[in-house]
Amino acid sequence: MASSMAATATLSPPVVVAVKADPLKVMIAGAPASGKGTQCELIKSKYGLVHISAGDLLRAEIAAGSENGKRAKEFMEKGQLVPDEIVVNMVKERLLQPDAQEKGWLLDGYPRSYSQAMALETLNIRPDIFILLDVPDELLVERVVGRRLDPVTGKIYHLKYSPPENEEIASRLTQRFDDTEEKVKLRLQTHYQNVESLLSIYEDVIVEVKGDALVDDVFAEIDKQLTSSLDKKTEMQAQS
Repeated sequence: MASSMAATATLSPPVVVAVKADPLKVMIAGAPASGKGTQCELIKSKYGLVHISAGDLLRAEIAAGSENGKRAKEFMEKGQLVPDEIVVNMVKERLLQPDAQEKGWLLDGYPRSYSQAMALETLNIRPDIFILLDVPDELLVERVVGRRLDPVTGKIYHLKYSPPENEEIASRLTQRFDDTEEKVKLRLQTHYQNVESLLSIYEDVIVEVKGDALVDDVFAEIDKQLTSSLDKKTEMQAQS
């Protein structure tokens, strides 16, 4: 009896180990004026992800005079597109930085083509979720065509949604040369071709989010999808 009591006394309660999920890896795409920039800020703010835009990366590397930057600059000075291999290299190096590894990343507007996506796949760089903002063409055209810039302050206005505060500002506003209906439609065509080329690679992780609602409502849907993705990661890690 005493020995069985002693045996019972040595039994420890089961240890519950909390599983911390790997940080989120997110890609986001949207047409011009889809509100992608605003949503990226909201995602970054809530989830603490490192926001990476290939365009910003390219400009930063050129400014820093890095090896990648020097090579990219040579092509740009000739008026040529920077080859995929250089941009993919920049993106890869940025994603491997400690902050992106630790906090997770939000890759904004990249990849844009099948070859770029395949290059990332080869490097084993794959998102947990690919958010695709869906906004009707007529609304995108209206958003872009109505945009105006104040050359004095650098502030962006919209004739319908955020008009200038007074006549003085209104009189000096300028329009970007490519913010015309014709140019926007060409940019939209390119955007849809780009998205089409990515579907076969990311079809299992693409989530379409309606982007023609209020900013907070669009973010609420994105937030729901990101939370769900994070929960799935935690669950899979707990099982492995």
